[in-house]
Amino acid sequence: MAQQQQQRGIQRDKFRCSICLDLLKDPVAIPCGHSYCMGCIKDYWDEGEEQESHSCPQCRQTFSPRPMLVKNTMLAELVEELRKTELQAAAPDDLCHAGPGDVACDVCSDTKLKALKSCLVCLASYCEHHLQPHYDAAPLKKHKLVEATVQLRENVCSRHDEVMKIFCRTDQQCICYLCSMDEHKGHDTVSAAAEWAERKKELGVTRQKIQQRIHDRERDVKVLQQEVEAINLSADKAVEDSEQIFAEVISFIEKKGSDVKQQIRSQQEAEVSRAEKLQEELEKEIAELRRKDGELEQLSHTEERSQFLHRYPSLSCIREPADSASLNIRPLTYFEVVTAAVSEVRDKLQVVFSEEGSKILLTVTEVDVLLPQPEPTTRGKFLKYSCQVTLDSDTANIYLLLSKEDRKAQSMKNEQLLCSYYDRFSESRQVLSREGLNGRCYWEVKWKGREVTVAAAYEDISRSGDDSEFGYNDKSWALNCSSAGYTFRHNNEETSLLGRVSSRVGVYLDHRAGVLSFYSVSEYMTLLHRVHTIFTQPLHPGLGFSSEGAAAELCEL
Repeated sequence: MAQQQQQRGIQRDKFRCSICLDLLKDPVAIPCGHSYCMGCIKDYWDEGEEQESHSCPQCRQTFSPRPMLVKNTMLAELVEELRKTELQAAAPDDLCHAGPGDVACDVCSDTKLKALKSCLVCLASYCEHHLQPHYDAAPLKKHKLVEATVQLRENVCSRHDEVMKIFCRTDQQCICYLCSMDEHKGHDTVSAAAEWAERKKELGVTRQKIQQRIHDRERDVKVLQQEVEAINLSADKAVEDSEQIFAEVISFIEKKGSDVKQQIRSQQEAEVSRAEKLQEELEKEIAELRRKDGELEQLSHTEERSQFLHRYPSLSCIREPADSASLNIRPLTYFEVVTAAVSEVRDKLQVVFSEEGSKILLTVTEVDVLLPQPEPTTRGKFLKYSCQVTLDSDTANIYLLLSKEDRKAQSMKNEQLLCSYYDRFSESRQVLSREGLNGRCYWEVKWKGREVTVAAAYEDISRSGDDSEFGYNDKSWALNCSSAGYTFRHNNEETSLLGRVSSRVGVYLDHRAGVLSFYSVSEYMTLLHRVHTIFTQPLHPGLGFSSEGAAAELCEL
């Protein structure tokens, strides 16, 4: 059942008038092929009677003189058969009684059935049975039928009790014919149908703008999601790398501390061993001296002169130790000098880590994780981001002549005597700048000639082949300027642009935000095109030419 109702709805849509949105009444076909109710298209054209030509409300094709309208008999019969088929195929639910919130039929005397349509002429609502005369009777066919509504009286003038078929643009309200002759006399008035059609068209444009804005914001959300993911990945990697680096520094310090400790212990062992050996030798010497002193004491008690004199020479001879000179007493500093040296290293490390650590923390705070800055609105504000760029002669095509300052290029008829470089464009008459731009930058190009291309490209753009021309690849963004207007090209996709043609073009880059904007610069700046993307490399300004004689210059700002 639901599928049958859907099919009937689709079939009914094919026979709707795009002005009144109801099934066609006395259908007529105009020269462009679109069909309307005869009364609807007459009212629509009557509002523009003073114009030299009349247009189709759908395709906007114009006709002059005003076409003659003849009823399309075959189409009228098809619409009538559709109405009858709908009545015969109506389900029992379609003829249900009017309940709370439903619009009741004004003709039903006993049980009120639910109304299907309301007539703006009769100011009454009808169920399917009582609506049939509006489809069969010739006078009633001209009446205006709308979906059943309880607000029917809102279409009637409260003062004159007339249907309000006119719209007063001066007071922005619907009025009746008598109102237009009375208090609204001299106002800007049109038929309500014409105003409705115009506002319907504006509504479509507004919806397109809203949908485009939704698309842009969804793209921005996606970019921000990628940004958040990139921030998290970058921060995690930085923490991991920092921990690894500081672990290496700590390991290095611990190793140096271990080396110093080992050296101290080794030196300690050597010095203690030497001291103990010397102590042992001294103790032996003391024992020998004590023995000799005892023998001399005994000799001192000998009264026999000959015996005394015989033994005295051997006992009185005392042998001096060979290393007696090494027994000098030194100050008790020992390893305190090592502590002082280590303390000095500590103090130096504290200074280094304090200064360099502050720099590290500063680089952390300088990481930009905020939303992109708003784009400037005046040329004066753009000029705050102006940058000086020069053309790279090594990339210039052999048919381009550069100025001495490398800021101006002119397309020549004959080849220029230039050295052969790998970076030179071999086929396209174009040149890149030396400088690659990051951050927020602004530059202007003054051009003249038949056609000039103002571009921005990655340095690794191809230098030969069909895809080496600016805009015909995914590595460049190109604005083509000519007296006929502007076009934008990227990745071989071209977009026609609207905007006043000026001999000066401004280019604004916010590399981090992924924004590249082209402006027409004259008394005021007019946005021609704005690119939203993610730039993976620095951008180099570029100039391109389609034929000889054209010239362009990077302006001094």
